[in-house]
Amino acid sequence: MFENLVSQNISKSIISDIKNNTFPRSVLYSGPVGSGKLTAALETARIFGCRAEKKGQWQCECSTCLQSKALTFNNIMLLGPRDCSLEISAAKKTFLQALSCNASYLNATRYLFLRSIRKLTLRFNPILWEGETNLSKIGNIIQGINENLEILDFPRELPEYENVSELCDSLEKDALKLEEDFLYDSIPVNQIRNLEDWARIKSDEGKKTIIIENADRMQNSVRNALLKILEEPPQDCVFILLTSKRNSIMQTILSRVRTYTFAERTSEQQKSVISRVYHNESFNGNINEYLLTFLPVSPEVIKKSAVEFCKKIALRQIPDCAEVIKECGNFSPRIELDIFLKEILIYLKKSFNLAIEKNELLNKSSMAFEFLHNLSAVLHTCRDNIMLYNQTPLSAFEILLRDISAVNIKYEGIMKICVNM
Repeated sequence: MFENLVSQNISKSIISDIKNNTFPRSVLYSGPVGSGKLTAALETARIFGCRAEKKGQWQCECSTCLQSKALTFNNIMLLGPRDCSLEISAAKKTFLQALSCNASYLNATRYLFLRSIRKLTLRFNPILWEGETNLSKIGNIIQGINENLEILDFPRELPEYENVSELCDSLEKDALKLEEDFLYDSIPVNQIRNLEDWARIKSDEGKKTIIIENADRMQNSVRNALLKILEEPPQDCVFILLTSKRNSIMQTILSRVRTYTFAERTSEQQKSVISRVYHNESFNGNINEYLLTFLPVSPEVIKKSAVEFCKKIALRQIPDCAEVIKECGNFSPRIELDIFLKEILIYLKKSFNLAIEKNELLNKSSMAFEFLHNLSAVLHTCRDNIMLYNQTPLSAFEILLRDISAVNIKYEGIMKICVNM
């Protein structure tokens, strides 16, 4: 069990509870980003669906284990926001490299790529999206993705390398469109209601597993709807909530789940994961840094653009929003937007601390803290305008420019002092 979960001792507790039949029907996997929580949740679901006499072995060939490893088992429901595009790009590169040299680990990389796509498409299960106006548009994209995945899926023989490469490029492009155009930043409440109806239908294939990723990013109405299910969970259904911010989970939900805490992996352990999963022996950073190397625009360029944007506003200049957006690749994928907005706050906080050390903010420290608080709210609004309300980056940035300028004027001199550090 959990052979595919690297460097996480918490797996021993999960295995023990499963073997002793003491694993609760509602749990929370909590830990840092990149600590293997989703891998563990999907593996837990596979074990519960396994039909072999000796349950849970990774090499098990029973029909449900094969479906679970390919992420096609009907008893698994996955929902919640996630940035999938970088993992898909990394998996594609690993798969094509293995195919080009017919590596001994080719099948493992084939699974890696198939699963990376399905970690996204599973979130668009028609059961969850029933009643949504976008269902037909989503269905057309999913159909195209599934047709291409079928060509690459087991037990088929793989086509020639050039054909596989073209298929992978097409899948990567369609997956990015699906994620950017339709994947929510916060779970719609209707999906929880649809989920409840599905969860209460008895399955002929054993336990159902519902995995909710980034459970801390739910609106109040969604939390309350979920709480209702957790109070009386269906007998043959297991809920696995995932979070990297346990303190942001509603206390009434925490009281109804058992928490399994995932540890931060050491640098050597992270390097081991990158080597084992992506077969890259030379990269020395952590998993998240490795995935960021697959961004169309490097994080360094995005961060530099954010600092320049900030400096111009502080000096009462007007940055060219269209040019900034173009320089950052139109913030596609959207994780580039998070990097940009976070860098503004990080840069000003560092400058603020330096200004305090040099006594440049005498008698203004409380005002400066208030300035940072207001700036954080403005940046959060910009993110919501794009992620939740589907504004174009240009429209959202014009509002951002206006709002930061207003904060700058209100706290006269604070921002200018900071950027001159």
